[in-house]
Amino acid sequence: MLLVVALGCCLAVAALLRLLAATPALDIAATADAQGRLVLGAASSPELQPLAGRELKALGTPGGTLTPVDAALLHRTPRWQADDTRRTRALAQHQALAAALAGGEVALRLGDDPPLVVPARPRGLAGLGLLVWPLAMLALLLPLFGCVVLLARPGLHAGLFALVCLAQAVGLGFVAAESVRGLGLPVALQQLDLPVRLAVDALTAAATAHGFALAGRRAAAAALWLAAAAGVAAVASGALAPAWPWSMALCGALASVVLWAVRSSPGPAPDPQRRVVGRLALTAMGTWLLAHGVVALAAPQPALGHAAAAGASVAWTLFVVSLLMLVPFLSRSRRLLRELALLAGISTVAASLDLLFVAVFSLNTTASLAVSVFVALAVYAFARQRLLDRLLGTRRHTTDRIFELLYRAARDVQRRPERQLQRVAQLLRELFEPLEMTRTAPVPRESQVRGGGAELVVPLRAEGEDGRPGLAVQLRLAERGQRLFMPEDARLADRLVEQLRRAVAYDRAVERGRHEERQRLAQDLHDDIGARLLTLMYQAPTPELEDYIRHTLQDLKTLTRGLAVAEHRLGPAAAEWKADLSQRLAVAQAQLGWDCQVDEGLVLTVVQWSALTRVLRELVTNALFHGRASRVDVVIVLAGPALTLSVADDGQGRDPASWSHGLGLGGVRKRVKQLGGTVAWRENAGRGIVCEVRIDHFRDAD
Repeated sequence: MLLVVALGCCLAVAALLRLLAATPALDIAATADAQGRLVLGAASSPELQPLAGRELKALGTPGGTLTPVDAALLHRTPRWQADDTRRTRALAQHQALAAALAGGEVALRLGDDPPLVVPARPRGLAGLGLLVWPLAMLALLLPLFGCVVLLARPGLHAGLFALVCLAQAVGLGFVAAESVRGLGLPVALQQLDLPVRLAVDALTAAATAHGFALAGRRAAAAALWLAAAAGVAAVASGALAPAWPWSMALCGALASVVLWAVRSSPGPAPDPQRRVVGRLALTAMGTWLLAHGVVALAAPQPALGHAAAAGASVAWTLFVVSLLMLVPFLSRSRRLLRELALLAGISTVAASLDLLFVAVFSLNTTASLAVSVFVALAVYAFARQRLLDRLLGTRRHTTDRIFELLYRAARDVQRRPERQLQRVAQLLRELFEPLEMTRTAPVPRESQVRGGGAELVVPLRAEGEDGRPGLAVQLRLAERGQRLFMPEDARLADRLVEQLRRAVAYDRAVERGRHEERQRLAQDLHDDIGARLLTLMYQAPTPELEDYIRHTLQDLKTLTRGLAVAEHRLGPAAAEWKADLSQRLAVAQAQLGWDCQVDEGLVLTVVQWSALTRVLRELVTNALFHGRASRVDVVIVLAGPALTLSVADDGQGRDPASWSHGLGLGGVRKRVKQLGGTVAWRENAGRGIVCEVRIDHFRDAD
């Protein structure tokens, strides 16, 4: 199908170029003065060069009746002629010129001199001019572009898109024909210009409205197409006259339907694709009004009317084609195409402003061009980023924001590796702000953009990783439905997931190294220091020293067991603390009161386990040996993220504010501060001292 379309387009373009090359013409430039008179300019052929600067009053076949001509002969775009009388006069002059050119000789009346007969020759391909070739190539490629879109994703919308591409290619063909060099065009193209190009504009607007508002309503779509066709037929046949305001009314009505269609939401959730095309349609509507306004203002001025019409025709057609080629690539983030489309829009504004300055302010060509270029460049320089943001509806991710979110996520994952997948999902939600995030299957190998940019699928865990099934999440409609997902988002998501995986792997490797080092230290303490203490215990000269060494061995045993264990959970750790304290108090003939309300499955870090173990031992030791307490009550409560530890005794301690904090109390303060908590001593209600430790973020403490 693509080859057939390519062959057909090549034949059509070749036929157009052949027709233009074979049409006889006068190889001479012409301009119009302020009174509307036609003035001949420079020519390439020797017989026409002496005619430069002469006023051309009439032309025709030698020996026949000459047809008066004026500035209307320079107007080659009937579709962009704002006055019906001038359009009719221009068509009559073009027909008279074509009839004379067909005979091989043209009689020209210059001023009041007798008619001068000059030969007419076909232009040939070399005489078409430089602008014809790029326009013809674009007219060749545009239908192929629409065909590729249709073949890639067959359906109603792609078919309408291909139809619009074909219609705009026809319009480009007329623009290419109007840009040829010299005097003389095929009469058929002049006669078909108004109905065909009006039909192209109406078809483009009707197809856009059909695709975005009436795709599921056949009756309404058929009524829209019939209304557009009837309007074109009525304007082209003269039933609705004058043609210019009625054609503008028809195109304006269809454009309003398009704006309503693409900007109205089909459901409760915003549609970013509809928002993007709505902004494009609004931009096109503004450019259309600007171009038509320039033509209407310049029409009463004979010296500018034909130039304004030609410039507006080329600028508007190229602008529509650039937007048309941009639409399929919006979800692919093709920066070059976006920049080209933006430059095309700025160029259209510059051309329209140039014509406007000449028409309204009577500036010369050089001054108006300089001012227009300056204004266009200023708009591009200062409004480029805002235009892109408004056009695409995207809020770009800054490096600082990405780093901040990734850093927080990595820190959280390092503290709690078991929450890796949940933290990755939370990071994606914070970064892209989707309207919806759900699990999906199957799990792709890498992140993918689907649904034309409406969905982003991110694999969180590969199939079989850690012996578990794969897991992927699907994000819909980024930034709360304000923009589409793009390939850059997929690559960013893959990199973020990989960075968090590396953070977890690094943390596991570090923890494994720490665990092996702790095991080595525990083994050395047990084999060396433990053996020596055991020898000293058997050689103790007094029972008191033997008991002291035995307690020291018990402390060493607890310490080495804690160092060797890979994971400390709060429940078993609390049981060990209770057993150790019970043994200490039993030797001192004191009672233990124990109240523990904690999450027994909470995993403690080595820092948390070591700090709490030493704090409890130090506080109980102080109560026994300094306060001479007969009872010690320990209360441990974990409420939410906060941990509260209270140690109360009935000893002889008083006025803790006057204490001098030595190594023991100083060590308690240091270890509690290391966990991010606070410690305070106060007198007990009856007798003794109460020490309260509070760690507000115990679950998040390092």
